[in-house]
Amino acid sequence: MPASILYIPHGGGPLPLLEDPEHCALIQFLKEIPERFEKPDAILVVSAHWESPVPAITYGASPELIYDYGGFPPESYQIKYPSPGNPKFAQELAGLLAANGLPVQLDDQRGFDHGMFVPLKLMYPQADIPCVQLSLLNHLNAGAHIALGKALAPLHKRNILVLGSGMSFHNLPAIFTPGLVDDQDNLDFERWLQETCTGKLSNAEREERLTNWHQAPAALKCHPRPEHLLPLHVCAGIADGPAEIVFNNSVMGKMVSGYLWE
Repeated sequence: MPASILYIPHGGGPLPLLEDPEHCALIQFLKEIPERFEKPDAILVVSAHWESPVPAITYGASPELIYDYGGFPPESYQIKYPSPGNPKFAQELAGLLAANGLPVQLDDQRGFDHGMFVPLKLMYPQADIPCVQLSLLNHLNAGAHIALGKALAPLHKRNILVLGSGMSFHNLPAIFTPGLVDDQDNLDFERWLQETCTGKLSNAEREERLTNWHQAPAALKCHPRPEHLLPLHVCAGIADGPAEIVFNNSVMGKMVSGYLWE
């Protein structure tokens, strides 16, 4: 089976697992989206919550969870998701990156952050699929993240789920301060992103738009810092073609979207 490549919003911290009312549509989506593809043999997660100077890959056999959020109820720090790691798969990923001239680090100490365990606990609650996480690059250059994805393109031939976990709108002050970014700005950027990911563009045109995402309408209002957008760039680099929009709804008062490449 070919890989499925999916970019999702993962919501606010652990709130999807706490059944927060502003995450209802996202919760339902995450529970149902696995019906769209075969159960994967392994999952590669590119989370907005891990940045490194060079591409880094989790290498532990049983990574711990990282509760990388604050100010939530005590039960938020007792969440369990005992998905196994996959050192062999991590080595294969490192080999693909190295073959494309990219430096790479295997990290046997790094755990799974909430960009991994929050959505996957809803998608695959039995935690029985081996998972590996790949970091973003801390310079946050868009073109470099597309190139990172292109280096992993051979994954497309395997029964792997590549999960880009971020948010297509990520401006925390604006989420908590109504009017700081108005609804039209939010919608203008979403419309541009949907046209870019799903429209009838050549691969070169799509890559050019994603590389220069900051020139899109209201881009820097919606993403003052692009770490929650860049997992999409890695996904697009692997897929090298148009996506299908599979989520388009409100999360915490802002419209966000999710994309599937099959």
